Amino acid sequence: MSLSHIALPSGRSIELTELRMSATYGGMLEGYPCQRINDMKVSGLLRQAEHAFSFAPVHLVPPSREYPDQTAGPFGPVEVLPSVACIGVFGSTAVDPELDAVLHRSALIVAWFQATPEIPSGQDADPALRSIRWDELAQDYEL
Repeated sequence: MSLSHIALPSGRSIELTELRMSATYGGMLEGYPCQRINDMKVSGLLRQAEHAFSFAPVHLVPPSREYPDQTAGPFGPVEVLPSVACIGVFGSTAVDPELDAVLHRSALIVAWFQATPEIPSGQDADPALRSIRWDELAQDYEL
């Protein structure tokens, strides 16, 4: 059973079968969100996805970064990522049309950031998430 389905612009439908969410700045005790901290958050999410799901390739959807009108601190200007960090396991039909559709599927692990703790679904999914180049990034596997 899938958590949701997302239709990509290519016409391919992908299904979200597992989703891990966490607060982007959860546990941040000191400092403020800035480019250096955010770069560590992004690379950490990517490493976490690669470690947790080694059976498929991992793709990072580059996060949006906002720069609120606040005084810069010692580490530079304030830079804010969306508040929820996500890692999702997505599946679809096989990429290679030569493979038997009954015996083969494709998979891709996706790491991204979003503003709310909602499950992305259908046309309401973030455009950056919907624009994944599945046929280039996903990997086929045998059931």
